[in-house]
Amino acid sequence: MQHESAFQFDQPCPIRDVLDRIGDQWSLLAMTELQSGTKRFNALQRDIGDVSKQMLSKTLRRLEQDGLIRRTVYPEVPPRVEYELTDMGRSFMEPMAALTRWADENHRTIVLSRRRYAQGTQAAG
Repeated sequence: MQHESAFQFDQPCPIRDVLDRIGDQWSLLAMTELQSGTKRFNALQRDIGDVSKQMLSKTLRRLEQDGLIRRTVYPEVPPRVEYELTDMGRSFMEPMAALTRWADENHRTIVLSRRRYAQGTQAAG
């Protein structure tokens, strides 16, 4: 038990540790695509869009390492690999649904604010 306790204290702030991992460019998109069910790598890549194979592979490994997704390899030729959200991954997506909804509802206003800001800083310069 002491080893587990020492491991916890070696970690950075829990909030920053988790948000840094899933707040990258691709993790949330991959998890969002997996909400509809189990998918194979190529289907995930196609559904996400402009992510490279290397970056998607790295993203999926990190999500699996954190216990948010499960990777299943079927002993076929060629091997079939499928990805799905774990229970923890599904529970994570619940609060993310509110954030996603908020982003959708406010995106236009944010973009307009950025334009006004850019115009104001150009006029001042």
